[in-house]
Amino acid sequence: MAEETNGTAQDQRAAWDNREELAERMVPLIGSLYRDNNVITSVYGRQLVHKGVIDIIKAHRYARQIDEVVLPVEDTYPMVEALAGMNLGAASIDLGKLAAKFRTAGGDLQHFLDTELAEVAGQGGEGVKAPKDVVLYGFGRIGRLLARIILSHEGGGSSLRLRAIVVRKNSEDDLVKRASLLRRDSIHGPFEGTITVDEENNTITANGTVIQVIYSNDPATVDYTSYGIQDAIVVDNTGRWRDEDGLGQHLKATGASKVLLTAPGKGDIKNIVFGVNTDDITAEDTILSAASCTTNGITPVLKVLHDEYGIDYGHVETVHAYTNDQNLTDNFHKGSRRGRAAGLNMVITETGAAKAVAKALPALKGKLSGNAIRVPTPDVSMAILNLALQKETTVEELNQRLREESLTGELRNQIDYINSPEIVSSDFVGSNRAGIVDGLATIVNGGKNAVLYVWYDNEFGYSCQVVRVIEEMAGDAVPVFPKA
Repeated sequence: MAEETNGTAQDQRAAWDNREELAERMVPLIGSLYRDNNVITSVYGRQLVHKGVIDIIKAHRYARQIDEVVLPVEDTYPMVEALAGMNLGAASIDLGKLAAKFRTAGGDLQHFLDTELAEVAGQGGEGVKAPKDVVLYGFGRIGRLLARIILSHEGGGSSLRLRAIVVRKNSEDDLVKRASLLRRDSIHGPFEGTITVDEENNTITANGTVIQVIYSNDPATVDYTSYGIQDAIVVDNTGRWRDEDGLGQHLKATGASKVLLTAPGKGDIKNIVFGVNTDDITAEDTILSAASCTTNGITPVLKVLHDEYGIDYGHVETVHAYTNDQNLTDNFHKGSRRGRAAGLNMVITETGAAKAVAKALPALKGKLSGNAIRVPTPDVSMAILNLALQKETTVEELNQRLREESLTGELRNQIDYINSPEIVSSDFVGSNRAGIVDGLATIVNGGKNAVLYVWYDNEFGYSCQVVRVIEEMAGDAVPVFPKA
């Protein structure tokens, strides 16, 4: 922190210019590691691939949350330069953790890296699984965000290949409209890259990836092999089928091997909240559910609290952004209250998220109740957790435990933590975490009654969790460095 607050204005400008120059030099090295060696670089979970100079500097500044000082770009640039010369195999390397470990170890940097990365040294990008075909069945809000995320992962470190989307044809210019919705989004902004349309062949090409658009009303009759697609994971974003019989129709399609539902599954279908019950996924599973956005938002936080303090019972109140199944103006709706204008009203409705937590975290079965209030915002929701704990705690202790988890814990990719008095919902649009704990809002009464406020991007954050499940189903894992 001292480097940013001490010295003259001229000194500070010179220091900034130096950091900016080093970050500029880093960009092609990070790109080369990703493209040629399938190496994904990050700083304490903040990915550097496809990022610009300012993003890289901000990621280094984020390190002060862990090490209490800004991570100097001067420390990581020589490290990245050395990594680029090691001809590494596929890996995920956290430069923040690696730099911290090197500060403790000391000695020669190259010798340190040779020892730390011996497992993948000299492997020339090997280690990525054979390409795995992915089909998106449905192309609505979640489907398009899944497409964006999967496309951003292609080209290094991931075996997932988006091969097709399956939709019902709604108009003669359906293909052009689908491409336009992928290209521009009122909430999440423009697509990062280029998109072209081939109406003759019914394809959309996004950043060089050719995506076949298949028109069908019946999942069982699609022949994916006729498009060169084999052994595909079909991600059902429609929500039309949520039980084994309905989703099993996808498995009757030629060329499909597994199905993932982006909604809570019914019956005996496993509901996966990535990071919490990921180990429940087996190679034999052919139908899985990625649960709901709310279940993903709250279950990781609940797991940490239950493991640390124990939870006797609790209530979850979800303040949820409106969704496109609600009416813009008052009109008939089969659901209670949802027929009233979404942009003008707060609407009390039901949520199954509290009960669904138990499918991923059985220890909380029967312990949670829940309700939901739909509010006039288009994205980012909040869950208020009112919990009776088994052990006493304080606001400071509870927040510190969740902050530590968000930085270095096993659920750091699912839980984020914020401690700002000015933060509002729109600040979390695009968050890749399942849920973000608002530390300043935490309440502890009498030692055992805790109230927590958890923000979550119910579109993008949830979609990131879905992609993590797809990657697990595909066996798409690379070694992570530094080792613990």
